[in-house]
Amino acid sequence: MAKGKKVRVRIILECTSCVRKSVNKKSRGISRYITQKNRRNTPSELELRKFCPYCYKHTIHGEIKK
Repeated sequence: MAKGKKVRVRIILECTSCVRKSVNKKSRGISRYITQKNRRNTPSELELRKFCPYCYKHTIHGEIKK
């Protein structure tokens, strides 16, 4: 049996609007979520609409590199 890369990997989703606001130093922080994805079914970067407690609304959270 071949031992290769794992199929399910842990990823970090980061709020895209908080990242843009952090340049202006108005944001208190950056919202991040940890989740898993299947590498075979979703080879591209994942983007989900999640709630950001710093923006107080639902925003797009994109996958970041570890």
